[in-house]
Amino acid sequence: MNRLQRKFEVLAKSGRKALVPFITAGDPSLEATVPVMHALVAAGADAIELGVPFSDPMADGPVIQRSSERAIARGAGLRWVLAQVQAFRERDATTPVVLMGYLNPVEILGAGAFARAAAEAGVDGALLVDLPPEEAGPTRAALNAEGLALVALAAPTTAPARLQRLAREAQGYLYYVSLAGVTGAGHLDPGEVRRRAGELAQRAVVPVLVGFGIRDAATAAALAVAADGVVVGSALVQAMAGAGGAVEAARRAGEFLAPLRAALDGAARATPAGPRSG
Repeated sequence: MNRLQRKFEVLAKSGRKALVPFITAGDPSLEATVPVMHALVAAGADAIELGVPFSDPMADGPVIQRSSERAIARGAGLRWVLAQVQAFRERDATTPVVLMGYLNPVEILGAGAFARAAAEAGVDGALLVDLPPEEAGPTRAALNAEGLALVALAAPTTAPARLQRLAREAQGYLYYVSLAGVTGAGHLDPGEVRRRAGELAQRAVVPVLVGFGIRDAATAAALAVAADGVVVGSALVQAMAGAGGAVEAARRAGEFLAPLRAALDGAARATPAGPRSG
């Protein structure tokens, strides 16, 4: 059982919702990345999605696009990101870390070499936005060989047959994109998101987390009702933008996340029966 499995098992037994923040490695500064990760855990993060900066982040909105551009300009490549995970593990051996990014850097390194390096650094899984499930076999096998999960995405536009496949084959957790758009987009219909996420959670073999468009504690609590938790990214990245140093960035990260943790815990107490029957 890896860190992701252990974490979600503990959450399920305690009736709590997962809170998974996303940050772009290398932003708002190189030196802030590890302190921010620790601050997020202290504020209630159950796992961390660590964004690997990429030059063409097609699924991301302006906030994360700009953070990726800034990180690349500072020299934050894949090898550097893995070194930050290794540094994080010096103090935290239990919080799951999932690398979120795009396939190109993995292909340049090679799936096997990437999986080995990620496992050695202390990574628990990878979410590759532009890797379709129909073509994911070799990458999944390479990751699984090192004990890593290949986390998948599902969206409102996902065809029923593909949705069934994702629910059946998902690893780690299944990331349900709450709307048809890019990260940070608005115009959420909470009722519709809850309905779709709840249906998916009933079928998926792993926890279902809702992401995209979650801006604050109220949104997080509203969308987590029918799912196993939430992922928050753009609003957190925006909250840290322009921080004067690692200490300030970590402070901003913790102050942003703590109200979301409190809201999720409050929502879980109000609706103790989660989206699953078993």
